[in-house]
Amino acid sequence: MTTAAIKKTGNTWRVVDIVVAALIAITGGVIFWAWSQGAGIVSAPMNAVYPPLTGLIAGGWMIPAVLGMLIIRKPGAAIFCETVAATGELIMGSQYGATVLISGLLQGLGAELVFFLLVYGNFRFKSFLHQKYNLIAALLAGAGAGLFCGLNDSFLPWGWNIAYEPGDKLAYIVFCTISGAVIAGALSWIATRGLARTGVLSSFASRKAASEPVFN
Repeated sequence: MTTAAIKKTGNTWRVVDIVVAALIAITGGVIFWAWSQGAGIVSAPMNAVYPPLTGLIAGGWMIPAVLGMLIIRKPGAAIFCETVAATGELIMGSQYGATVLISGLLQGLGAELVFFLLVYGNFRFKSFLHQKYNLIAALLAGAGAGLFCGLNDSFLPWGWNIAYEPGDKLAYIVFCTISGAVIAGALSWIATRGLARTGVLSSFASRKAASEPVFN
């Protein structure tokens, strides 16, 4: 697809966008499931030292949201990919039950809001990040997903950490935010650049991701 054709579609979703977003989400569902299995093992020593530290491994559950938006670059991509990925995990048999759907929706929303404010919004950040899916945007989107994850786990009725003391809840939220930025944000940005180099993103605006500036 030519550059002109890609630009003409603007924010409208094409069939190829839906197909690729679904593939990202399905792959994300497998990652979610595998991450959940591994998290049970890794979290044991963390819980023994300081339970809120488990927030540091939460970022793996937010990868589809950031990766989906970095590749598709259309409004709604983060929520779509994260929610469908959570649905996939539930179908495969999640130890967290149906709450994964709520988690997926909220984490996708956290990333989506950041992308909206920084990339599409008419704010003072516009001149710095408008229509730029750089490393900073990816890190902040991952952090946004992590923030919503931490809030969900700590304050909503079904949250796993609802019984934590206020200080521990704050620590958990901070750890989730950091994890989201590093694992979901940075790794998704690196993955997008790697995929762009192979040429598989030729139909997307992200096809030039490998040569886009890192910070500006």
